[in-house]
Amino acid sequence: MNLLCDENIDQQIVEQLRADGHHVLSVAEMEPGITDDIVLHRANEHIALLVTQDKDFGELVYRQNLVYLGVILVRLHGLSIATKAQIVSNTLNEHGGEMPNAFTVISPGIVRIRRELA
Repeated sequence: MNLLCDENIDQQIVEQLRADGHHVLSVAEMEPGITDDIVLHRANEHIALLVTQDKDFGELVYRQNLVYLGVILVRLHGLSIATKAQIVSNTLNEHGGEMPNAFTVISPGIVRIRRELA
């Protein structure tokens, strides 16, 4: 799966996803400091799902109707980075096929996948 990890995604998560065989680009490695709308544009350019911890992407996708291929919002506050990496990895392995063209929220014990496009 093609993924673009936002700057706020820990490097350990990026590395875990790469180890799982995903093609992962990282904003922190490519273009740190770019705006959210450019991040979303880059994800579309690379035909990648965006992985982020920034809930502002819900605003961009649903209220501003920006086109997206898929957003994965990681809401795992208070957990260790290693635990977050494992949860994100497991979720992609279990639900990855449902995530294109969807807005997915990963929370402790809950995965919500909203399939409506912007």
